[in-house]
Amino acid sequence: QVHLVESGGGSVQAGGSLRLSCTGSGYTTSRCMGWFRQFPGKEREWVAVITGYGSSTSADSVKGRFTISQDTNKNTLYLQMDSLKPEDTAMYYCAAQRDYTVRCRTPQDEYNTWGHGTQVTVSS
Repeated sequence: QVHLVESGGGSVQAGGSLRLSCTGSGYTTSRCMGWFRQFPGKEREWVAVITGYGSSTSADSVKGRFTISQDTNKNTLYLQMDSLKPEDTAMYYCAAQRDYTVRCRTPQDEYNTWGHGTQVTVSS
């Protein structure tokens, strides 16, 4: 069974940093990979996405603070989160896009392989 596993979440004070990792049999460079987050009572929203070639984009809410990257030798996707804010508190998920596209798609329903998530809590 294809799976993804996130790690690296935790509790941090505002202004701090965390690095999330994602690995598993669901990791691929043949399609886009992405990080999403979910606030209580809300749908998952995209945070950052990356192609197999390393071309990435991030949501305006995290641009300049979060960086998505990958180590293809380790089959691992990363999300470096700096200058964290209390409003970044959420469950963070990694996911693999269902289909190959030249440019990554951002709606969550375009992604069909998901991890179970890792909680990030930022205190003020």
